[in-house]
Amino acid sequence: MDSPRWLPLESNPEVMTKFVSCLGMKPSWQFGDVYGLDPELLSLVPRPVCAVLLLFPVTEKYEAFKQEEEERLKGQGHGVSPDVYFIKQTIGNACGTIGLIHAVANNQAHLQFEADSPLKKFLDQTAKMTPEERATFLEKDESIRVTHESSAQEGQTEAPSLDEKVNLHFIAFVNVGGQLYELDIDGRKPFPVVHGKTTEDTLLEDAVEVCKVFMARDPQEVRFTIIALSKDSF
Repeated sequence: MDSPRWLPLESNPEVMTKFVSCLGMKPSWQFGDVYGLDPELLSLVPRPVCAVLLLFPVTEKYEAFKQEEEERLKGQGHGVSPDVYFIKQTIGNACGTIGLIHAVANNQAHLQFEADSPLKKFLDQTAKMTPEERATFLEKDESIRVTHESSAQEGQTEAPSLDEKVNLHFIAFVNVGGQLYELDIDGRKPFPVVHGKTTEDTLLEDAVEVCKVFMARDPQEVRFTIIALSKDSF
């Protein structure tokens, strides 16, 4: 049986904010663009920041690095906290939505939800599931699927067809227990990756340092987008 496919979600902060709002997250935290990596431009991003999303191109260089990293982490163990919420991707083109789920799920102590929030209901129902079980549960969640489809049509660029291969993927960075976690939401890495210590005050800068490594790996590429989930409106 073929895996389900959704329309890709555009890396547009307004679309992302409306998406989680439609699923019942209160708008006290919003997504916004990070326009540059130097300290002056990072200082323009409203604080605090509780999650960072990176949209990046999947190239041959990245695929080779990913394989090496996976083997290295398997060999030495990856020490992931059980408090990290991680979901596998089994739905084609759903990496944007899964990225938003990772950003929200790992920050529920900061975020607020409406009483009838479909997103909060999904997180509560899947809290004790494995990443694979969460993936199966998401396939059957009509509220999230319908909201995703609607949001995918609202971007500034024309939505590609369901069958079109999209070679861009999202990664989420979150702070869980004082550790910076990279959650590879397109299922390209089978587990979260720990990047060392972080704090609520330094999450953006710490995540950007990892983003710089992605960019340095493909210096000819320009298809990188960084988005922050911040408490104050952009």
